Amino acid sequence: MEKILYRSTNRKSDLVTFKEAVLKGQPSDYGLFIPLEIPSIKKDEIDSFKNKQYYEIAFTVLSKFLKDDINPEDLFKIVKNSYNFEVPLAKIEGNLYLLYLDRGPTFSFKDFAARFMAGIMEYYAKQDNLKLTVLVATSGDTGGAIANAFYEKENIKVVVIFPKDEITEIQRKQMTTLGENIISIALKGKFDDCQNLVKIAFNDPDLKNLTSANSINIARLLPQSTYYFYAFSRLNYEKVCFSVPSGNFGNLMGGVIAKKMGLPVEKFIVAVNENDEFPNFLKTGIYNPIIPPKKCISNAMNVGHPSNLARLIDLYGGWIYDERNKDGKIIKYGILKEKPDMESLKNDFISFSITDEEVAETIKKYYLKYKTLLDPHGAVGICAYEKANLNYPVISIETAHPGKFPEVIEKILGFEPEIPKDLKNLISKKEKYTILENSYKELKDFLLDLK
Repeated sequence: MEKILYRSTNRKSDLVTFKEAVLKGQPSDYGLFIPLEIPSIKKDEIDSFKNKQYYEIAFTVLSKFLKDDINPEDLFKIVKNSYNFEVPLAKIEGNLYLLYLDRGPTFSFKDFAARFMAGIMEYYAKQDNLKLTVLVATSGDTGGAIANAFYEKENIKVVVIFPKDEITEIQRKQMTTLGENIISIALKGKFDDCQNLVKIAFNDPDLKNLTSANSINIARLLPQSTYYFYAFSRLNYEKVCFSVPSGNFGNLMGGVIAKKMGLPVEKFIVAVNENDEFPNFLKTGIYNPIIPPKKCISNAMNVGHPSNLARLIDLYGGWIYDERNKDGKIIKYGILKEKPDMESLKNDFISFSITDEEVAETIKKYYLKYKTLLDPHGAVGICAYEKANLNYPVISIETAHPGKFPEVIEKILGFEPEIPKDLKNLISKKEKYTILENSYKELKDFLLDLK
């Protein structure tokens, strides 16, 4: 079998290998890389996962894409080093299960992608003796996961950009207290502004050896498909549904890739907060991004125009892109040039927008009734599950530890959640970060000044 090649969702860039896609981060036409083909996993192999540990399942799934790109022994080592923590799946009631993706080193599901990606990038940097700068925008948990995963990696600097006033203190300190090769920027703007500046930087010829660690990078996306296979393997059903708290849609796209590979998923519940552009799109076929996005207590999901929507629409036969001027600045968001197969989308997805009030009610209800403490993002997923009322087993995803949101939990339940020791230790640590205006020139000057 020849290597799987990757193309751009904007259809104007050359085909590239996995390695090229990882190191470039983003195609030159501002699209996103997507595999030309999605390999399949047969039913008997999926059935065998029930007897395997998480890292073994991850190795099998990722090998389908990468066996001709990376030496299998090296890939196995990267995967085993990445996944050395628990991935609990708990039955809550009836057909509802909760998949806890909050047991990694930064207590967020982002650890699953970040740790694998850091291993892959370090592998390539050593292989070609490269000095890389990883540029990443974050709406909350991504930055901490990337900073932790890449901390003290050789020949790699990480620059994390976050919206100054829209993340929690703990989320911020997971990025700003490390130092060494981790550099943090607080942008006077929204997450979408951070993300846009990052995309412009990738296509700036003055900035060398720059790559992405957002879910726009294919190395972040592929490993997110593995926990869907793992969760399915721990239950005894022919088919399941997943309720996925969704912001930039990287988590959801991991599940979609798993389904396209052969995982028997009946339906995805796309759970969004008050940024309801996707449920409205499913209903009407008309896409209206929310710019700027609404500010909600599920802060990591405050995204009004998800990057990974381009991949989702592409996989269903459509084409969506942002119109940009010659400097790369977006002048019109979310132009739906070719409509996807709406019938197939509606068959595979159901989507609900959850208000902050509903999030609070759900956190209170599940704590009092089941002694299950949800974080605000996981609560969005659970509330959407209730609205969907499906006659299938549903695995809802808990994306972050409640201890990362003490102010929200205390306001709703009247007590502070237990904060993991590693998070508690952050509170007294000294921070270092730079505040920048929402200006590409300021960001470019900052990056050029990095030593």
